[in-house]
Amino acid sequence: MPWLALLLYLLGLLLAFGWRTLSQWRRTSDTGLRLDAGPPGTLRWWAKLLFLASLVLGFAGPAAALAGLPALPGIDERWLHVAGLVVAVAGIAATLAAQLAMGTSWRVGVDPAERTDLVTGGAFALVRNPIFTAMAATTLGLTLMVPNAVALAAWLVLILALQLQVRAVEEPHLVATHGEAYRRYAARVGRFLPGVGRCATRPGTSA
Repeated sequence: MPWLALLLYLLGLLLAFGWRTLSQWRRTSDTGLRLDAGPPGTLRWWAKLLFLASLVLGFAGPAAALAGLPALPGIDERWLHVAGLVVAVAGIAATLAAQLAMGTSWRVGVDPAERTDLVTGGAFALVRNPIFTAMAATTLGLTLMVPNAVALAAWLVLILALQLQVRAVEEPHLVATHGEAYRRYAARVGRFLPGVGRCATRPGTSA
């Protein structure tokens, strides 16, 4: 399945970043891209760097499989490959759906000086970061399709990048921007999974 995994990976990138950016620009004359990583060495910088590394590794996983890198023992099973295909396709669809649900508030990255509407409906009523959850699911699916060390590293690095981005960058920004409204939202809705990572009083204090 390496070729199929590679095609799905490229399709996911095209839809999540290419098509969605173009759609945002046509609607608002703003791409929605906030790519400034801040000063080198800051948590914001590390989150961006790790995310970029996960994208490179995500491409390298299927490419390495095509080049002959063997699968990890114990998880190179046909049924896992098929399950991975289902999860990857569902993850791509869920990523795009959650991005569209954000409407004009959709952004890639954070501008500390910018204020956007707080989106809490649809998928955002189930988890606070459904786009990131869907992206992690997509990468997990691709890892199951080509279960080699590079693909597994892509998933693990992505998880680390998303945790850092949400906890150290986005949640503090949302508290500063929306105050008590975000605190109430975070207290009732899980961070990446329903009911998991709710904040009792403020982000960083989990229920």
